[in-house]
Parts: sequence; C-alpha cells; structure tokens
Amino acid sequence: MAQDDRPTVAVVLWGILEDFLDPLGISFEAFCRDFTGSYVFGYADALRGAGVRTILIYISCRVTAPVRCIHGPTGATICILPAPRFYRALRRRVRHPRARSVGAMFGPLTGLRRLLFPALAVLRETILYLETPIRSLGKEIRRERCSAVLCQEYEYPRFDVCTALAWMLRLPVFATFQGGDYQRSRLERYLRPISLRACTGLIIASQAEASRVQARYGVPGIKIAAVANPIDPAVWSPLDRQAVREKLGIPATARVIVWHGRVSIWKKGLDILLDAWRQLRNHPAGENLRLLLVGTGHDAEDLRRMIAESGGDGVLWVEHFIQDRGAVREYLAAGDVYAFPSRHEGFPVAPIEAMACGLPIVAADARGVADILAEGEASGGVMVPGDDASAFADALCRFVEDEEWCREMGDRARHNVLTRYSTEVVGSQLRAVLCEGAHAN
Repeated sequence: MAQDDRPTVAVVLWGILEDFLDPLGISFEAFCRDFTGSYVFGYADALRGAGVRTILIYISCRVTAPVRCIHGPTGATICILPAPRFYRALRRRVRHPRARSVGAMFGPLTGLRRLLFPALAVLRETILYLETPIRSLGKEIRRERCSAVLCQEYEYPRFDVCTALAWMLRLPVFATFQGGDYQRSRLERYLRPISLRACTGLIIASQAEASRVQARYGVPGIKIAAVANPIDPAVWSPLDRQAVREKLGIPATARVIVWHGRVSIWKKGLDILLDAWRQLRNHPAGENLRLLLVGTGHDAEDLRRMIAESGGDGVLWVEHFIQDRGAVREYLAAGDVYAFPSRHEGFPVAPIEAMACGLPIVAADARGVADILAEGEASGGVMVPGDDASAFADALCRFVEDEEWCREMGDRARHNVLTRYSTEVVGSQLRAVLCEGAHAN
C-alpha cells in the first residue's frame, strides 16, 4: 500500500464517547458509518480538502482494545481507545464523574463513609485527569505519524494531559473552543495556565472568548487564531420550499419558524423559544404560524411536557436525532426563518447550516453569535438579548410580517456563509494554523 504523505493531525476529543452518543440513541457502528452531527467532522472535511489527513481519537469505557474505522462521509480515521482500567472501575462507583462536589459524585457520606471524605475529595479533583489513557494515546499518535495534536476544549483536563504528552513527543499541540469556558476542579487552576503557556496555539472563533482567555491567562493574541467551524455549502443549500413542504405535509401558505439540535432545555434556550411562541400565537397571523422543532436529547420528556402545557397548537416536533444531512436540510428548507435562542454555545454550527439553506436567523446573544452576525442585518440575521422572550418574539414577528424582507435577509445569510464558513475557506485557514503555523513556531 502506498504511503500517505499528507500531513496528519490527531484531533483528540473530550469526555467519554458513550456519554455523547447514548442520549441520542446512536451506536458506535452508526457513529462511525454516517454520523455528521459534530463540528469535528466539519474540521475533518475541511482539512481533507486542504490536503491534510485527520485521525479522530475518542475515549470509551466500553471497549477493551483500540477500535479503528473509517468515517463514511469524511474519510477520516476514527480511533476509539479504551479508558484506563482504574478509571473504568472507578466510574462504576460514581454517580456523575463531572460533578462539582464529593456528595454529588459519590453520593451522601453517612456513618463510617464520612471517614472516606479526604480520599474521595482527592479522587474528585483528579478523576477527569484519570480518564485519558496516556500510553495508548501516545502510541496511537506515533503510529499514525501525526505532525500535530489538536484538542477539543482547552478548559478540560484532557488538554493538560495532551499538552504534556505532546511535549514528550516533541509535537505542536493546539486546542479549539467549542463552548467549554469553565473549570471543574481546583487542580485545573494550577495546571491550566501552565498548559496554555506551553501549547503552540488556540483556535477561538468567538472574539468574546478570545478576550476572556487573554485577560484570565495572559495568552498573547499572536497565539490565538480566529477560525470558525466550517460547513459544506454544497450539502447545505436552498431547496424548493413548496416542494419540500408538500413532501413534509406542511401547509404551503404557513409561516414556519425552524429550530434543530440537541434537546437541552436550559442550554439551548428552548423555554425561551416556547415562551416567544406563545406570544406569537396571539399575533393576527398566529393561526397560520408553525413552529418546527427537529431533534431529541436528555430533556426530551421535559420538552414534551412544556409543549403540552402550552397547548401544542402549531408545534411540529420531529423527535429523533436525524443523521442524514439531506433530511435535516429538507426540514430547514421548509422554514421561513430560523430560531436560535441558546444561552450557552462555543461557536454554533446549527445557525450557519440554516443560513446556508437560505434562512435568516433570529438569535439570542450567546457566545459566537455576535461573530456570525458581525455586520448586523447585513449578515443575514437579528441578534436579541438572551433570556428575553418578548424581544425574541418581536424579532421573529418582523420576519413573519414582511415576506420580501425575510427573503432578502435569507439571501444575505447564504452569502455570509459562502464567504466566511465554507469548507474551502476554513480548510485553508486550519491548514495554515495547524501545519504551516506549527512549523513556523
């Protein structure tokens, strides 16, 4: 077999893989075969177009030996490494490995169990450092002849571990921001500044987050690259709205507001969206409005209850995680305007997907949104204060009432994506940072 001479980047993902997949009802096999619902596959696709090979490294408690496969849509190598045996044994005895207190992690300490508090406190501080298999991770990086390491989230213990490992392997190490902006233990307070000073660079698309990192850790601006999460505008593109609506059973004359993603009520602001929806239903055109929700997650039962309590009139909920991007595209194309009420994000991909499909967006001012709508309405959307259902409803109402302006804003949204977030544009930026920039440093 001919040797692949392309530079190879190891992308090391945070957490435990099944903690991400289980709430979505996705198996390892389906994940490797056709899953695309993560920023990392946009990275892999963009880097492939720029002539860079990627290996995506995950950690799991359900495998006992490395598992490798080729990701169907992107051609990236996926490697699932077993978590260390000690961590797997420990995890079976904790309630929540990312809990912020001993009681929440190990349960109430009563009777003689109180004597264990000092030891359990130490474990709580270190448990997330123990989940990374350092030896097998280093072996995999050497095996794949990686020229750089990229970690998901610098505000996570695995970044500290990977920084030390990359130093031992004499490789440049980078990290990207995807929403993690807080620490979980006291130990991180001491190790994180060291890791951030030692790393080669950071990829932070959000200007607000870049400013926070510079202010808190003293990271020089030259180490921060403002590179966004990419999407493929050929995959995410407008369709014939009326034809899609006929296929999906949505009235041709309805005004449709769309949301898609993982159902996490507080984080995604779905309570705000439903509150805004109730207000919109009192609009003169309320009977002709539809709210199309696409997705599921750990808060699905709560969302079902909230929809029922609000009467559910006009709400269409596709309650499963759709892996087929073509199907998601159809749901987006059926809409007139996209709603993005999130409270907490890194650099969100969902609104960019909608914009690529020709939808204008109404978005709360979560981190990353101001960067997407940097030129205000000229960028193809409207940003409103977070946690303000009335402001969100008013902004949606503008798009509902003025169809011509709505279409014009949709055209602006699509242009914004083509010029700033396409795989071609972002791929060249990522290569410059991870390959060319690493050699320069």
